[in-house]
Amino acid sequence: MSRKFQVKTVPVSWILHEGRRLDCGPYMSGAIETRILLEKLPFKKNELQSLTRGGISGIINAGRIARIWVDHPDHGYKFLSSADILQFDVNNVSLIAKSVGSQNRNLLIEKNWTLITRSGSIGRMAYAREDMHGLACTEDVLRVIPDESQVHPGYIYAYLSTKFGIPLVTSGTYGSIITHLEPNHIAELPVPRIGDTEEQAHDLIQRAADLRYLAITQINKATKDYFSAAGLEDISAVDWHEKSKKSGFSASLTNANSLRAINFIPLNKELEEYVKTARSWSYISDLTRPGTLRTGPRFKRIDSIPDPEIGVELLGQRECFNLRPDGRWLSKKYLPKDELIFLPEGSTMIAARGGLDDSNSFARCQFIAGKRTQYAYSQDFLRVIPEQDKILPGCLFAFLRSEMAFRMLRGYSIGSIQQEYHPEMVKWMPVPLVDQETANRVNELVVDAYRKYDEAIDCEDQARTLVERAIEEGGR
Repeated sequence: MSRKFQVKTVPVSWILHEGRRLDCGPYMSGAIETRILLEKLPFKKNELQSLTRGGISGIINAGRIARIWVDHPDHGYKFLSSADILQFDVNNVSLIAKSVGSQNRNLLIEKNWTLITRSGSIGRMAYAREDMHGLACTEDVLRVIPDESQVHPGYIYAYLSTKFGIPLVTSGTYGSIITHLEPNHIAELPVPRIGDTEEQAHDLIQRAADLRYLAITQINKATKDYFSAAGLEDISAVDWHEKSKKSGFSASLTNANSLRAINFIPLNKELEEYVKTARSWSYISDLTRPGTLRTGPRFKRIDSIPDPEIGVELLGQRECFNLRPDGRWLSKKYLPKDELIFLPEGSTMIAARGGLDDSNSFARCQFIAGKRTQYAYSQDFLRVIPEQDKILPGCLFAFLRSEMAFRMLRGYSIGSIQQEYHPEMVKWMPVPLVDQETANRVNELVVDAYRKYDEAIDCEDQARTLVERAIEEGGR
């Protein structure tokens, strides 16, 4: 196996500037070159801590917490992990006891803060949206709280996430196997003041956050409207756990394809019968293209440079649910021309492998539209491609992302620790149908929501480009 090593000549002045550090991180990241460039800028530069609320106390490491989990939202806060801050839907996360939050108020986050992962994969960032306000967040994420009397919050996020900001953030990490980042490591990070561009960048970042909040609001409304038009009511996670009777039940095994108890949970069978009371319904196998409703094919994976002309990004379950998917680059030349790898517009992808705890992505859904059609997808998804003359794509997605469908899908699982779907059971999942007028409206809600997600990505890209261009042009 060959390895490609990076080689770089480092002046002794850099080593002295970094306090005689001899680990390669600060020198290979580009952080020193960035600092030198910023020092030459004619703009005023502020330390990050001078732009945060209360100085360095506005850059927060929440500290270690006791993880006491609860099942009912009345007794807990939604808890975001370092991976959850990057996801488009923060509804399906674990609940941490409110008593933990009362003991440590730094646990809760607010909108317009910049969140930075500080342990393990350091430097991944998110701008806290409306739907993240008041949620709890792991201590593995730094909170950067802007002093809005000094700086626009969107500019802080835009700058820190540029090609100039990221090296400066990550250069302060320490640790050998598991790296860490502390507030004092970025407190003195220089922030150039670039005039009107700051407000322009802020407006774009804020628009991106607002679009994402509107998008998830529309998707939730689509699911609610679809159930209402079908004459049904979705179940909540709390109700399912309270009523599921997961142990101590009996079931008939006539014509059974399985002897596994989870496939016969009484409440799941009741949900199937409940769906069949809808004004109209059909089995999912009758609504999807022949040859789909299965996991994807396995294929050879030949790495590529990150160039869309010759390569494509491969998304797995971990990346598929992120606001901005970032996958492994593979050579297009060696990938089969298969619609189960390159999904058509309007497909629904269902995570097909994982565990059964509620925060696991197994049985969660993603709609494929717009920018998401540009990726290749791993085999670890159930491909659901609708026959559009039978059900509109947005309608099928609106139902499949519901709590009711989530529970039924998990009822078709097989496996020991790592779950996947029974290929026959999943075909007989009932799906309610609605009148054409409602179907058109629900479909448009979903399709428009994903347009908003794409526009949000464009807004963030524009904001970073504005900031980077201002820095580059100011340094000439």
